[in-house]
Amino acid sequence: MAITIGFDLDMTLIDPRPGMAAVLNTLGVEAGLSLDGEHFAANLGPPLDHVLRDCGAPEERIPELVTRFRELYPEMVVAGTVALPGAHAALEAVRRAGGRTLVVTGKYAPNAALHVKALEFEVDLLVGELWAHQKAVALREHGAVVYVGDHLGDIRGALAAGAVPVGVATGPCGRDELVAAGAEVVFDSLDAFPAWLETRLANGL
Repeated sequence: MAITIGFDLDMTLIDPRPGMAAVLNTLGVEAGLSLDGEHFAANLGPPLDHVLRDCGAPEERIPELVTRFRELYPEMVVAGTVALPGAHAALEAVRRAGGRTLVVTGKYAPNAALHVKALEFEVDLLVGELWAHQKAVALREHGAVVYVGDHLGDIRGALAAGAVPVGVATGPCGRDELVAAGAEVVFDSLDAFPAWLETRLANGL
């Protein structure tokens, strides 16, 4: 049976920060709320409803705000998003090893799929709207043996699923934090992932 390797999306495979800041700022202007897009973009990871709640958005307005954010997203975020260093090579390394690639993200799945298409990522499976320990549901369902992410929540999700937790220090969480959370290894970028995967497979992943 082919192995399945899971990846987070934001700040693991892609850098959407300029667009994410812009869309949240626009949402704040439209809604008459004080929403800090720059802070949001610098701390990507938690689901949008959590972010809005933390920003003080009234609970009864959160569903409409999430819907509007998702409407604005394709035009404001997708085109300006770039692949992080090593992202394509990491996905290709899994394929070269005969494996399947799985993206599990907290992002709304249709918008996540737009990034995958725009950046021509070879992704076999995509699951959205799962965060931290919730990611373990998809990782277990699809038999992921490794999960790669930039956030403490990603490491927790991997551990909860019994997958090897791999950190990449390209997001808001530093190397020491990721190691402390339980990451088996932490890379400065995904450029290091193919060699690690080859060695790990040779030693019986």
